[in-house]
Amino acid sequence: MIRSLDDSQAKTAPWPLHAWYVAAAADELADRPLGRTICGTPMVFFRGSDGQAVALEDFCPHRGAPLSLGFVRDGELVCGYHGLVMGCAGRATSMPGQTVDRFTGIRRFAVIERYGFLWVWPGEAETADPAGLHHLEWAESPEWAYGGGYYHIRCDYRLMIDNLMDLTHETYVHSTSIGQKEIDEAPVETLIEGEQVVTRRFMDGIEAPPFWKMALRGAGLPDGEAVDRWQICRFTLPSHVLIEVGVALSGKGGYHAEDRWKASSIVVDFITPESETSHHYFWGMARRFAVADAALTDTIRTGQGKIFGEDLEMLERQQANLLRYPERKLMKLNIDAGGVRSRLMIDRAIAAEQAPAVDAAA
Repeated sequence: MIRSLDDSQAKTAPWPLHAWYVAAAADELADRPLGRTICGTPMVFFRGSDGQAVALEDFCPHRGAPLSLGFVRDGELVCGYHGLVMGCAGRATSMPGQTVDRFTGIRRFAVIERYGFLWVWPGEAETADPAGLHHLEWAESPEWAYGGGYYHIRCDYRLMIDNLMDLTHETYVHSTSIGQKEIDEAPVETLIEGEQVVTRRFMDGIEAPPFWKMALRGAGLPDGEAVDRWQICRFTLPSHVLIEVGVALSGKGGYHAEDRWKASSIVVDFITPESETSHHYFWGMARRFAVADAALTDTIRTGQGKIFGEDLEMLERQQANLLRYPERKLMKLNIDAGGVRSRLMIDRAIAAEQAPAVDAAA
């Protein structure tokens, strides 16, 4: 019998389970198995004999050892404790000196390799719908260049969503790179577009901050002229935030300017819960200028990594404070609307998953 989804976790987890989460960058999965906890469940990822990615529960049915501490042999997972061999379907296929026909199986999770990432469905595998995976044009088109990285962050994944849906913090946390006082001064608008929560602000006739001066030079544009700047944050379930950002030479159309007058990008944020106080953060930037310039990709990746590193310290210490003072109520201001609405969308998705269980119990 293969272990099934823990109903108690499904009812109490602060994240939707029937959704696609980024589990790893595709190139993380090489010759060895990869262990990673996703939405509270330890999982092990490896490649079968056909090269396809497989995701199983990270639990050896013999003595409970993590299978991720083993190795891959002939497309099967060998436990590093006593040599039990686990097949791609989540059932033992052999073990030295033992008959394994009656061994308990373990869960297999639906997984897709697409856009340079491994996506996993933490809910029941038979409910997984590949068509529900978001289309990412920038990951497939030669008109875009992409560079990114990964951080493990010790805070509730929803705090990261709050952070990304309110970029007011850039003025203070990122004062030497992308922050500037005009972000505080520009009005922010929050709205719902289809299944997305959107926050946006536009800043016209301003000086570009250091990061964007570098981007202008990379795009072959002067970095000393006034620019029009934009930030459009889009939250999509279960926990993805894509942010359209850029600058255009002032008076050339701003966000709608022709490519020759601007440096524009999409900041990519895939936020995957690990536990209630930690998450996996896959970050990057896709751009539509100087796409063949590999050195510029490296420069942007380095600069962006430093920026996100500044967020990491702030968020982890924020989480520590919230755990220290759980009784304290937090303020909600107009700049928090994007995060508030994103959390409401998450809560509704969780409630929708729980509804069938509630109806069955009644």
